[in-house]
Amino acid sequence: MNLNSFEELLNSKKIEYKKNENMEAHTTFKIGGNADIFVLPKNVEELSFAVKSAKQNDVPVFVIGKGSNILVSDNGIEGAVISLIKFNNISVKGNIIKCGGGLSLYSLCTKALESGLTGLEFAFGIPGSVGGAMFMNAGAYGGEMSQVVKSAYCLDSFGNEIFIEKKDMDLSYRNSIFKQKNLIVSEVVFELKNGDKDKIKETMNDLLSRRKEKQPLEFPSAGSTFKRPLGNFAGALIEKSGLKGYSIGGAKVSEKHAGFLVNSGEATAKDVLLLMEKVKKTVFANDGIMLEPEVIFVGRK
Repeated sequence: MNLNSFEELLNSKKIEYKKNENMEAHTTFKIGGNADIFVLPKNVEELSFAVKSAKQNDVPVFVIGKGSNILVSDNGIEGAVISLIKFNNISVKGNIIKCGGGLSLYSLCTKALESGLTGLEFAFGIPGSVGGAMFMNAGAYGGEMSQVVKSAYCLDSFGNEIFIEKKDMDLSYRNSIFKQKNLIVSEVVFELKNGDKDKIKETMNDLLSRRKEKQPLEFPSAGSTFKRPLGNFAGALIEKSGLKGYSIGGAKVSEKHAGFLVNSGEATAKDVLLLMEKVKKTVFANDGIMLEPEVIFVGRK
């Protein structure tokens, strides 16, 4: 790994980056050590150059949007973290919305509402970016990204741009071609339907109030910690095991919704990992079901 050479290449193209950037500020869990280099490309050309330059210098790359659904190691992330936060463009033409992979789902849903387009109501209130949502095929309340996406532009690990249509995305529960092949989602095209603005707003407000009522939004977390087991619910199994409110260090099983492990204050990644292991073992001992993490652990072990 040649970080100095990588930096020189970034400087040669005047691509913005920061050294030893604390990842707490870039994740919804508010946990994590430093990234060696935190890169902030502003367009596809800079993104492609950064990825190619990293490859050329054996610098590992991890791409981040809004930092939801991940747990960053206390020991930080080796190599480069590339943030897509500047990929926040959005445009509407008829019933088609095109937007950058770094755009927040909140902004996407708000734009759909303003344009009188229905189909994205389920995503209102999900933390994270459009690219991250496609990566995980995010969903809630009976909806998921697979129902509204039309196509996407991505980059592979060599920095080459790829166009992918919906039929080739292999979208399933919390899975996609983007995740399987570690593709970087730079732009997404959605196809929605015309709807009534008042009804769209009413549905969005209803779902948001349900989230606030049932989910521990007052604490930092990465969202649902475990995937939904077939024919069951992770939160219900954890609650049944008597783990609501159980804590290790600053990591705690939410008392509001046991499917969420939260940062109740000064939690470390180690606290969260130990708590996840405790939950998995307890649920397996009680019900014979091995919970599978939805949250992705990133960084040095």
